Amino acid sequence: MNEVLSVIKTLNSRRRRLKIRRMRYTCQNSRSHVTSSGGDGGIERKDGNLWGEYKKEEKKIEEFVGAKTKDGNESKEESLSLASPRNDVVLVDDADSSHGSASVIGMRKEMEDTVKVELGFLSFNGGEKKYDFYGVYDGHGGALVAEACKERLHRVIVEEIMERKLGKKGVSGVEWEKVMEDCFRRMDEEVVKNTMIGSTAVVAVVGKEEIVVANCGDSRAVMCTRGVAAPLSVDHKPDRPDELERVEAAGGRVINWNGHRVLGVLATSRSIGDEYLKPFVSSKPEVTVIDRTENDEFIILASDGLWDVITNESACRVTKRCLSGRTRRRSQGVGSERGGAAEAAAVLTELAMARGSKDNISVIVVELKKRSSSSC
Repeated sequence: MNEVLSVIKTLNSRRRRLKIRRMRYTCQNSRSHVTSSGGDGGIERKDGNLWGEYKKEEKKIEEFVGAKTKDGNESKEESLSLASPRNDVVLVDDADSSHGSASVIGMRKEMEDTVKVELGFLSFNGGEKKYDFYGVYDGHGGALVAEACKERLHRVIVEEIMERKLGKKGVSGVEWEKVMEDCFRRMDEEVVKNTMIGSTAVVAVVGKEEIVVANCGDSRAVMCTRGVAAPLSVDHKPDRPDELERVEAAGGRVINWNGHRVLGVLATSRSIGDEYLKPFVSSKPEVTVIDRTENDEFIILASDGLWDVITNESACRVTKRCLSGRTRRRSQGVGSERGGAAEAAAVLTELAMARGSKDNISVIVVELKKRSSSSC
């Protein structure tokens, strides 16, 4: 526990967080409560039972993903399959980035999620400084806004930065909060005609020295550092105290109708689009900027189809096993033969479906550390 708290302290000490609530981590004696707000949805657990719960959770994960047995053979249990023309699993490896993504329709009739990966979408000094873009968009009321975000938001970011004429200075001097606010506002204005359709957005701009995450809605970004899961965004849920206060101050109401919803309709308090719910639903993102260190392992960006049924800690544990080659999904499909980031994304989507997720599920896994060829 002391090591976990030490890692979290280290991460928070280098985090430049802009107008976003900090996570509260409190450790007392073994008979006291350990409270974690954010990672497990604000669940309180007795410290004495924590290890037992952890081991039970780990056993369930191993049983599902078919961890290797002692003799090196794979478990033969059956698994859900991603083999569908409406599902997508992608693996990309290059000199600077290894990432994988998976999108599944799940139990929904329509696919409203989209994902976007754009390597080197920003570059300066003849490509010496490069930045990669990763985005997950969870549409509602239709896929039009999510599709528009997929095609446009990363381009809008480039346009905003270039308009600021940063030139050879790269993006080190960017006021990321202002840039992202302007970009999300522009994106919101572009889709305003789709009055009854909207989308959440969680995006990560990854450079060699820093990582920028902007979030609008209840999709989420989580980073694993030295084995510890650290949320880089906080879900915009209508019953989040500061969001509830903001909605009510604007003249709106949050109604508990099959879950807390703005005006009893929308289960997220921020999104791009949804013109009919403004000003109660805002398109303003919350932005987190952190400096990269050698201890950072990977980032997971995903829609709430994953996070509704899997905790940050479980997702990081599964991903870590996949990246180390200790876990492979039992159903075969695109990306399964190479393991790594795409394998992790695929396993996470299957695990979410097995746990009863009723939503579309989209996951991007971005490795931040180089792996040796023998580790996959």
